[in-house]
Order: sequence, then C-alpha cells, then structure tokens
Amino acid sequence: MTLRVSALLLLPALAIGTLRAQPVFHDSQAPQVSFASAEIARALGSKRAASDRALRDLTSFAGSLRFAIAADAAESNALAQTLHVAPLKAMAAQAYAIRRAEQSGRVTIAVLGTDANGAMYGGLDLAEAIRQGVIGKTGDSDHSPHIAQRGIKFNIPLDRRTPTYSDSSDSAQSNIPEMWSMDFWREFFDEMARQRFNTLSLWNLHPFPSIVKVPEYPDVALNDVWGNRAPFDLHFNMNAKVMSQPFQLGQVAIVNHMTIDDKIRFWRNVMQYAKDRGVDIYWYTWNIFVWGTEGKHGITEDGNNPETIAYFRASVRETVKTYPLLAGIGITAGENMSSARGPFDHEAWLWKTYGEGIRDALKEESHRPFRLIHRYHQTSQSESLDAFKDYPGPFDFSFKYSVAHMYSEPNPPFIAPVLTEMPNNLRTWLEVRNDDIYSFRFGDPGFARAYIKNMPGPDRVAGFNMGPDGYTWGREFIDKDPETPRQLVMQKQWYSFALWGRLSYEPDLPNALFERMLAARFPGAPAAKVAEAIAAASKTFPQITRFFWRDLDFKWFPEANIQSGHGTGFFTVADFIQGQTMPGSGILNVRQWRSRLLKGEKMNGITPLEVAAELQKNAAAAHRVVEEVRPAAAKTKELRLTLGDADAMADLAQYYAEKILAAADLALFDGDGKAERRASAVRHLEAALAHWKAYAGLATAQYKPQYLGRLNRLVDLNALTASAAADVDIAREWHPGTITDRGEGPVVGDTNFRK
Repeated sequence: MTLRVSALLLLPALAIGTLRAQPVFHDSQAPQVSFASAEIARALGSKRAASDRALRDLTSFAGSLRFAIAADAAESNALAQTLHVAPLKAMAAQAYAIRRAEQSGRVTIAVLGTDANGAMYGGLDLAEAIRQGVIGKTGDSDHSPHIAQRGIKFNIPLDRRTPTYSDSSDSAQSNIPEMWSMDFWREFFDEMARQRFNTLSLWNLHPFPSIVKVPEYPDVALNDVWGNRAPFDLHFNMNAKVMSQPFQLGQVAIVNHMTIDDKIRFWRNVMQYAKDRGVDIYWYTWNIFVWGTEGKHGITEDGNNPETIAYFRASVRETVKTYPLLAGIGITAGENMSSARGPFDHEAWLWKTYGEGIRDALKEESHRPFRLIHRYHQTSQSESLDAFKDYPGPFDFSFKYSVAHMYSEPNPPFIAPVLTEMPNNLRTWLEVRNDDIYSFRFGDPGFARAYIKNMPGPDRVAGFNMGPDGYTWGREFIDKDPETPRQLVMQKQWYSFALWGRLSYEPDLPNALFERMLAARFPGAPAAKVAEAIAAASKTFPQITRFFWRDLDFKWFPEANIQSGHGTGFFTVADFIQGQTMPGSGILNVRQWRSRLLKGEKMNGITPLEVAAELQKNAAAAHRVVEEVRPAAAKTKELRLTLGDADAMADLAQYYAEKILAAADLALFDGDGKAERRASAVRHLEAALAHWKAYAGLATAQYKPQYLGRLNRLVDLNALTASAAADVDIAREWHPGTITDRGEGPVVGDTNFRK
C-alpha cells in the first residue's frame, strides 16, 4: 500500500448536491462490482443515474463527475490508459487503486482492481467518501491487503439435534431460526464486505445431519429445524450425553419445516451469496460428537468403533462433494475423543475420517484446492504432519492466539513456540477469541491497530478468524430498546467491526477516517469527542484482563467478574490478591509487588497501583467526554446507547481499579497487621461497590440478563451486587497471615481463592 484510502489531497472540492445524476461505468458483470455500484448509488441518492453504463460510454458522457470500476488487471490497465492516469502498482489478490482524472472540466474517479474483490473494496471506498462528503477531495491511492484472509469465527446453532459449543445459551437458542433465513445471511455478508472481512468459519460439533445426505446412511439426514419451546431449561453441561437430554423433555419446537434437500439448496445459496461478496466459507468441527445419529447404524462416540469411522468418512466425502464452493474444513484433535476399549491414536482417527473422506471426494475434482486446517489443540505438530503427510491439498494449522481473550495483551506471547516448531513451508491461522465483550460497543483503534500489526507475517500466518465461543454473533437478543427486526451483532457493533476489518486490510489507516465514519453516522455530534469517549472506555477490558489473567472463557468473563462454578462465580478481593497476571504483559501480580516493596527491591515491571491508575485515568476521560457529548445524543437513539456503553465500561474500570487498590492494601496488611491498611482496603471496596452499582444500573438499563452456557449461569449484574458488597466484609474480617503461600510467581491452574 503506497497511499492510504483516506489520503485527501488539496484538490478542488466537488459539491455532490449541485451535480446532476451520476452514473457508474463498468464492464464487469461480477456480483462484487454490482454490489459496489449499488452502494455508490445508495450513497448518491437522488443524484444517481438510472442505470450503470459500459466503460466505452465514458467518453460520451458530458457530466462533470463520473465513476468507473475495472475488475481485473487487463481491464484496469486499459482504463488507466484511457484516462491517462497511473496504472495499478500492487498486483496482489484483492488489491486496487483509486485514480482521479480531470479532462475538459470533467472529473472521473476510477477504481482499478486486480480482481472483482479488489474492485468491490475500491467501490465501497468511493461510496464511503460520498457519504462522508469528501468525494471531491479524493486523490490517487493504492491499496493491498495486509492480512490476506480476514475472518469471522461463528459458532453456528443449526438445530437442537446438531448443536454448537455455545448452544446452552440464550443467544444461540434465539438465533436458531436466523441460521435458516436468507435475509439474515444477505445482511451478514453485505456487512462483512463493507468491513473488509473475507472469510467465515462456521463452527459446529457435528453439522453433517443438518447439511448433507449420505447414501450409506439415508436416515441420518435430518428434516426440519428443531428449536425450543419457551421457557427452556438451559441448565445442562456441555458434554455429549447430557446435552442431548433437553429434547427428551417435551420442549422441542419446529422452527422451520425443511427437507434435507431444502437444506442443501439453502446452504448452496448461502455459499453462493458469500462468494458474491468475496467471502470464503469453512466448516470447523470438534470431534468425536455424533448428535443426530442416536440409535442408528451402531454409530457411537467410541473412537475405535469402525461404524463411527465409516460414517464420518462418508459424511465428510459427501459434504465436500455437495458444496463446490466450500473452501475447506477445520478439524480438532482431542475433544471427546476416547475409546471404550482403551487408548487410540487421535491423529490416525482424523486421517481415516476427514483426510480419507476429503481424498475420496477429490478423486473426481483433482484440481480443486480444498484446504484442511488442523487446529493446534490437544495434539502435536509432528503427529499431525505425520498423519496428514498424504493430504492432497493445502494444509494449515490453527492456533488460539490469545487463548480466549483477544482484549488483553496486543502482542500475546503464546504463539512463539508454535512458530519455532512449525516447518517453514507451513502456516497457521490465528483463532482470535473474543470472550471478553459480548454486550458493549468496543472502539479503540489504537489497540486494534497494535494487535494487528503485532501478528506474525504472511510467511507464518495464513489469516485469522475472530469471534466468541460463548456467544452467538447472529442477531442481538439482549437489547431492551431493539431495532425491528433486531440488528445483527455486526450492525449493532458496527464501529468495532469496522476497526478490526478495515485495519486488518490496511493497518495504517488514520484515526481521522474512523472519526469521519462516526460523523456520518451521527450528524451534528462532535465526532472526535465521540471517538475519544469510546476509545477511553474500551481500554477497560485489555487493561483488566492483562492484570487478572485466566486463559479460558469459562474461567474469566470480565463483563461480570465471574467464572463458571464456585457459587456465584464472582471473584473476590482475595482472588485478586492470589491471581496471576498475563504472561508477556510485564505486569506484577499483587504478591510480586508486595515482595519487592517489602524488600526494597526495584519493581522491574508495571505495578498493581499503576494498573489501577491507568484504569482510573481512562474512566475519568470517558465519563468527562460522555457528559460533553450527551446533549447531542438526545434525539439519536444509537448515539445515546453508544454513550451508555462507554459510561458503563468506564464505571466497570473504576470498579476494578478500586478493587485492585484494596487488594494491594490487604496484601500489605496481611504481612504487617497495620490497621490503617485494612481500613484503607475497606474504603476502596466501598468505593468499588458504588461503582459496581453504577455499572450494573447503566448496563441493565440497556441490556437484559442472559444465560451463558460456557459459564453455566444467568448473568445478571444487579444480582451480583451482593457479591460485590461481600468484598467489604471480607476486608473487615481479614486477619494477618491469611494469604496462601504460593510464592510470588505466576499461579499455575485455578487461581480461585476463598478465605
């Protein structure tokens, strides 16, 4: 990329409002180009010409402003020659250039694409510039993707009989009908294209009965779509046997009448629409789960069962053959993989099922580049490579880059040994797990930019898939003041998705571009102030998760300060004393800080007091700017709700800051018994309680409590207030010598502590 998309040169401004209808010239019939042209038309409104025109008509159009789109290298070079502008500089897939030509008082703004996807992105840039009122200042620029494959991780709740890992949650159950709606997927892929995402990974424990017919097992294919009658008991564990019990309880509701043939047509249409928006689709599975096959053909979860192996191999074969647009399959070793007859080889099982199944399908399509993505999970690279040495297509790994918490350290250290071990000719995908923020609208471009720039380069990383495991990124179902129909999560959190998608394509995009997005979204509001408030509040989650590190989502949900199990699951001030900080963050935990302080040693790290100060600083900035902007939000619901999110996140930051300060005081009191330290801890926890009440009040004014299956509980912030209040009593009753002596280093395993 040689110039940023938002580079505004000092060129004569064109007032769109004074011009007559504007046409879009292009020869390509690619759906991506048609979509870009339609977005330009939507931005122009009444100033748009009635129809598109061919590029050959450029010279005959007498208007003062024209838009032209070329969708491949040859067409782009020809258009550049016609307009006497510089040709394409970058020739990578998805690349494009914007060129401005002025001839005889007419301005042509052209998109030169290396392919249809690049042309689409360039056309979307023009539409955005029109909406922002800066199209007349747009100059020449060149663009190519920083990360080639920019993906969404989507746990897809297909059916009660073929669930995903997050199905025992309100968001999944509410979204089952949406997964079988083309209206949903059209909105979804349009949004992905607008924000420059081009990969969708669909994660399901055992999708085959809901998506494919297998000739050898005709009765396994499932007709209709099963959901649940309300109220539905979500209190069940995530293991295979227990999870199937709910459909024995008379709670099943048929939410869509479809035959398996209808379902196959549906998913073929979904994949075609995805391709029309430049999106590749992958299916990921966990293994060995066999929902939907109960009591049929002797299929079981026993890894040594030959019937199960034959069934999986045939199902994989038919999935690949049934969906020509399916880009690949992702697989997992280790989860629910065992045998009633003793140990078996997980990798050998995966090869016999997925590897051989894909090979069977590709015998008739030997040139099809079908990708196999092997998760680096409960296995080793050497075992995976040995098992799949005969795989006939592209082979990649996949790795949990930040484990479950992307909103933590922007340069997570966990991948270093993986890259060291991985052969130079192979690459990995990054699983970028967001199990930090489900409810709120994140918006810190500085954090997103740093996180993206710190990812390993294209020689080591094929791309990423970003998304949660414990929440469904379908439509939102928790807003108390919803749109009709309810928004996609991607629409509600549009600013966050714009940051992650756009910056992963071009990480050097300036903050000014995102401020213009906010200005176009919220006319009349001070966009720079809105951006400042959202960014300051959004720093809460990375900061607190670096300080209180628990790697998996069911061990730490920072929106509610809880984990799965252990009573309410609420983390006390004692837990914060015994907790560990994130590896690679440079932050000292409370015990490390206390040890250095008492010994008079140099800290050599960020102290808990500094963490608390940073949380307080950002919270104060967010609150202050929200109050400045609030009058502009009086008549704009979305801005009002956005500011409400920022206010809530800032109160949560203040809660955590006071709790950290209390933990520091109590740790010192535990050692020296000075009463004033305990009294200080009590004051901090009383302040923390006030901030928790403010936080819970703001959040629950906008959002309903929701059941989260990975935490196995209803998350109700107001109900957790009693747990926040109990911290005060813990401090008042604390006695010196209470702290468990685990040394000052990181605590391994469960850091939960109870006095």
